[in-house]
Formats: sequence, structure tokens, C-alpha cells
Amino acid sequence: MPDTGVILFAHGSRDPQWRLPIEAVASLIASQRNDVAVACAYLELTEPDLPSVVARWAAEGIHQISVMPMFLGAGRHAREDLPRMVHALQLQHPSLEFRLQTPIGEDPRLTALMALIAADSATN
Repeated sequence: MPDTGVILFAHGSRDPQWRLPIEAVASLIASQRNDVAVACAYLELTEPDLPSVVARWAAEGIHQISVMPMFLGAGRHAREDLPRMVHALQLQHPSLEFRLQTPIGEDPRLTALMALIAADSATN
């Protein structure tokens, strides 16, 4: 087991199909990178939650955790709720190193890809 991991953090939904794209990203990471553990965690309505994943990884020896908000923008959950959750987890697990990333939708690479897909849809 690697000692570094990335948690794909998303909102959650009662609809089981909602989580399929997030899990597809996790599967792709797992198939391409054996040096990084990957898991999905959800704010509400879907399991597992963030504290559960962190507790499991702490027990498995993962020490560096990157939390990637799988949000298109920095709404209240990304600006307020998630930083508060990560801070509480850091207090619970002081030996772990947490890195809270900016929402994935704010990465210019994703913005460019979304623009390409949207523009292509006009001609397809």
C-alpha cells in the first residue's frame, strides 16, 4: 500500500447513478497509478464519508492525503464546510499530512476541456 493517497470528495446523492462519474475517475487513477491510493468520499447521502476514508487509510499506513473537491466551483461546501472538516480530521489525526486542493472545476485544464466539449457539441 502506498503512503500517499487522493480522496475524490463529492457532494453525494440519493441517486446511485450520480456517483458513477466520480467512481470512474477513481478507477482510472487506480489503473494508471500504483504509487497513489485513491478513494471516493461524500459529504452527504452517499457512503463512505470523508472521516471513514481517512480513518481507514490511517490504519493502513497512508500518511499523506490530498483531498480533491470534485466540484465545478467553490461554493459554500468547498469554501467553508470542507476546510472545516479537513481541519477537524487534522486534529483527530495529527500524524497525517492533509493537502486540501482547490475545486477541480477551477483547474484551467478542466475549463479548457469543458470548452472543447461544449464547442464540439455545436457541430455534432
